[in-house]
Amino acid sequence: MNFRLQASLVLLAALASVPAFPAAAPAPAPSAANSPIAPGAKLEQIAGDFGFTEGASCDAAGNVYFTDQPNDRIMKYSTDGKLSEFLKPAGRANGTKIDAGGNIIACADEKNELWAIDVTTKKAAILVKDYQGKLLNGPNDVWIRPDGGMYLSDPFTKRSYWTRGAQEIPNSILFLSPDRKKLTRVTEDVTNPNGVIGTPDGKTLYVGDFGSSKTYAYDIQDDGTLKNKRLFCNMPSDGMTLDERGNVYLTGRGVTIFDKTGVQIAAIPVPAESWTGNLCFGGADRQTLFITASKGFYAIKMSVKGTVFPKPVEK
Repeated sequence: MNFRLQASLVLLAALASVPAFPAAAPAPAPSAANSPIAPGAKLEQIAGDFGFTEGASCDAAGNVYFTDQPNDRIMKYSTDGKLSEFLKPAGRANGTKIDAGGNIIACADEKNELWAIDVTTKKAAILVKDYQGKLLNGPNDVWIRPDGGMYLSDPFTKRSYWTRGAQEIPNSILFLSPDRKKLTRVTEDVTNPNGVIGTPDGKTLYVGDFGSSKTYAYDIQDDGTLKNKRLFCNMPSDGMTLDERGNVYLTGRGVTIFDKTGVQIAAIPVPAESWTGNLCFGGADRQTLFITASKGFYAIKMSVKGTVFPKPVEK
């Protein structure tokens, strides 16, 4: 069996085990006061024929990076509309974020590590390779809080390219300290965590849990621990993002948008055969929503901007 076919079968098997999403409701009319979708905007496919797209993130200039995991590469879509291959091989990168120094923080799934990729040299430094001497399950998504601390989801989803053995630690959310020296497990109450995103003030973390088919919100403590777990909505999410109003964007069967109180306000359908893995705001004005969905890479104009590029907290 060739690799691409094998990888496709693994992805299909993984998706088959994901709890079904509710059917996405039609988006409110663009004239609705609470709609974040630009009037008359339509979803457009920028490119296709990828293995499986994931890990969309945006740098300070508005360039968007995303992963094509079966093909072990990171792609770049620049603000001038050019699409190029940025890095291959790329550690089977899954979720990504851009840190305040402009590095790509990548969930390097091949060897269950977390990487920092210098965008100039394209060299990767390993930030995390284990937890207390035990292999991570497979970092899936990451969010960087304002002071540089990082939250990463770590569910065990067996990959065809792994040479490792059985699961060694529970599925959980992990926190890497701002100095990147201490890794702590901060949740044991989610069974299959995936998408993670936090608010720009660094006070709230959202976690999509496929084990319970829900997304939860937590209060973030200074030491990285999480408190006051509460239900945000009855839907899990693969990747997530926020806009400047605090609306939360969930992925899976299309894109579903909730306001900060957990009320659904819009939905963006994507082709029915696609699984929406991730998304981010990008472009020079950060007012275009870029969506990774199976073999495709999509964009839609919004009436809101994404949250600001992370900057270190002033002491």
